[in-house]
Amino acid sequence: MKEKNYFLDSYAVIEILKSNPNYGQFLDAPLVSTRINLVEVAYHLIESFPKQKAEEIIFSLKFSILEIEEKQITAIAHFRKENSKKKLSYIDCIGYVLAKEHGLKFVTGDKEFKGMQNVEFVK
Repeated sequence: MKEKNYFLDSYAVIEILKSNPNYGQFLDAPLVSTRINLVEVAYHLIESFPKQKAEEIIFSLKFSILEIEEKQITAIAHFRKENSKKKLSYIDCIGYVLAKEHGLKFVTGDKEFKGMQNVEFVK
């Protein structure tokens, strides 16, 4: 696998943490995401584990973090508007646009992304 080939959205990270075998192919890939996606993952962990264990898990994850650049703000908003019928969250729109602009495949199991360009849909 090439370095930084995949952007893992929150759904994908959670499935990896759950040891979903369908996500095993991404275990050796460099992890790329956003801090806001990690907030979603942390929320899921806090729902499932005591606070200290959740913090241990989230801080043990080693990610390359993508930041929103000024020029991407309107692209993200435009993508969300174009896909308003799908009711995508802002976090998902941010991740999708950043992945695409950085040449990364957007990995998710979110059904709203199934069949979309530049998406690796894994359930």
